[in-house]
Amino acid sequence: MNVLVLNASYEPLQQVDLRHAIRMLVRGVAVVEEAEEGRTIGRYPVPRVLRLVRYVAMRWRYGRRPPWSKRGVHLRDRGLCGYCGKRGHTIDHVVPQSRGGADTWENTVLACGRCNNRKGNRTPAEAGLKLRVPPRVPHWDELFGRR
Repeated sequence: MNVLVLNASYEPLQQVDLRHAIRMLVRGVAVVEEAEEGRTIGRYPVPRVLRLVRYVAMRWRYGRRPPWSKRGVHLRDRGLCGYCGKRGHTIDHVVPQSRGGADTWENTVLACGRCNNRKGNRTPAEAGLKLRVPPRVPHWDELFGRR
């Protein structure tokens, strides 16, 4: 279970696991903003959302683009196939890795099994597929916002 951590100004910072969240509560660096009804760990309610007590400057976040990750592609594409719009399960490289395509935001989309198999080791144009939306670098908020 992941817990959303908000800055003191209520902007989303990151998601942490439940164990880390409880440690933050014990140390007194965060307070519970939203908790699961009727569930506790010791004297602490099981948190869904924590807010930091002190503001953390986030210049590091906005000074660079988010690092590429499979989970990030799933969040950016909202779980939908980049070709047909159905539920996507795999990461597809627009330019296949065998042809020099890299793990970058601009070269990866989420794909359903049918479209991924149809595309194979080809470009979308060669396979007769069209991207619904061109791949792009997501905003930080897309990656750390609540689901």
